Amino acid sequence: MMNKVAVASVSLILVVGIVIGCVIGFGHHSTGHKEEVKNEITPGMKAVETLCAPTDYKDACVKSLTPLANNGTTEPKELLKGAIQVIAAEVQKAVEQSVALANDAKIVNNNATLKGALESCKGYLDYAISDIEESITALGESEITNINDVTPELQNWLSAVISLKESCLDNLDDNPELKETMNKGLLNTTELTVNALAIVDQIAGILKTFNMPSDLNVTSSSTSRKLLSTDEDGFPHWFSDESRRVLAAQGFGALKPNAVVAKDGSGQFKTIADALAAYPKNQPKSAKYVVYVKAGIYDEWITVQKEQHNVFMYGDGPTKTIVTGKKNVALDGYKTDKSATFAVEGRHFIGKSMGFENTAGPEGHQAVALRVNSDRSAFFDCNINAYQDTLYIQSHRQFYTNCVISGTVDFIFGDSATIIQNSKIIVRKPLDNQFNAVTAHGRSQARETTGVVIHNCDIIAEPQLLPVSSKIESFLGRPWKEYSKAIFMENRIDGFIHPDGYTPWKGTFALDTLDYGEYANTGAGADTSKRVNWKGFHVITNRAEALQYTVSRFNQAPRWLKETGIAYMPGLKA
Repeated sequence: MMNKVAVASVSLILVVGIVIGCVIGFGHHSTGHKEEVKNEITPGMKAVETLCAPTDYKDACVKSLTPLANNGTTEPKELLKGAIQVIAAEVQKAVEQSVALANDAKIVNNNATLKGALESCKGYLDYAISDIEESITALGESEITNINDVTPELQNWLSAVISLKESCLDNLDDNPELKETMNKGLLNTTELTVNALAIVDQIAGILKTFNMPSDLNVTSSSTSRKLLSTDEDGFPHWFSDESRRVLAAQGFGALKPNAVVAKDGSGQFKTIADALAAYPKNQPKSAKYVVYVKAGIYDEWITVQKEQHNVFMYGDGPTKTIVTGKKNVALDGYKTDKSATFAVEGRHFIGKSMGFENTAGPEGHQAVALRVNSDRSAFFDCNINAYQDTLYIQSHRQFYTNCVISGTVDFIFGDSATIIQNSKIIVRKPLDNQFNAVTAHGRSQARETTGVVIHNCDIIAEPQLLPVSSKIESFLGRPWKEYSKAIFMENRIDGFIHPDGYTPWKGTFALDTLDYGEYANTGAGADTSKRVNWKGFHVITNRAEALQYTVSRFNQAPRWLKETGIAYMPGLKA
């Protein structure tokens, strides 16, 4: 395992190293006379200029790379290693800052909640660093012959760094001074990460500028961007042979679980927590860990840890196997993320035929049923029920199908690249002084490749809401962060949705920068003639644009369980 300062030093080597090599190779036209090249810009500085050209924070970019260009180093790998160490070092500084603040008695002042929030900061930033390690491992195991194979992975990691940074800061909302301290400590990380996203997004054009070899297939990232890719058999490329076998098995009877959970004692474990605790310490990351949870109500507070990769957990049905809890913000004092009944950190998690709920009720305000920070995760045939903040799609790439998701205020929220398809979204009755918002996406930077797409779903009201729907307003979304992104396509939307469709977060915040779109929805609530006139909202009339948000284009989710009969739509309905 690489040390934390160096873990990021390789993640962009495959991309930016080519650029530096091209710049060095094509930028130095020596004539053999030293005096003729004396005043020429050095190859290293030409590389700096090229890399920094598309960035948003050019001064920060140039400042971070200039010392590397001036120290005489011309070896591309060494130049890049030093450049990325700057980013890694900034993340590590923020980790150390959060630890120092958490251990400062004067700041924490016996406030366990505040101490926990700072410890969460460390956890999220550590997760960002481990993200880099995983990306390096994945990329190092394959020969890169197409720049577009690298681009989506880097975009995912870089976007997640920003998402996780925001998760850290969100936990400090009730302490503005401390939040600003952490924000300042993360400023360089933010700017350098946004710059890296800009470089990755434009890498194909940069390489073409320098006449890179024609045997490396490069196409525009803006037209070929993919967040998840699939192999010929329809499964995603990261699935091992064992995973493919497990997921292609016809019926659960063909599966051999690693762990069976049953409250009545008929399994190996009585709790889900114990089954996860049995996850082998030396488990190969490509191996599937299958957990079968028999019918029952499991009152547990679960986290699938980030080290627990490839967990496949299934139950006897979403109304039979239920994980329940009632932790919340208003009554118990938990932070929103820590209120989650079930949280997933480990990559490649698959959940099927289970229910996840938070029963705190609307009085508990923020009370999460399911929080997902797991990259390339998927949920099938699941019920996810609560009130405010039901489903926290925190970061990375996620897919949901044939699910029931219910809630009130901002009940699908977070900053991930998520598609929810073929599902039922139920808006519930909130407190009398509240309103409903189906989504509150949290994209904070325009260059992030995140967003939530709700496709071919039924957006309906629970019976208790309908008699008071004229007094309690319900909206499709509101912008949690400045570049909030939500797309609604080919859904059936009932008439309880307010004609405006969307409601502001506060004043005019994000109304010009958000990205909300609707395409070919039906039902009384789908009428767009009276929608908000915000600059960031538009009705999608171009089919080609709508296709960019389908599973095959936006999220490239796999053709999941072929033998289960679950509906899967790679494109549009019509």
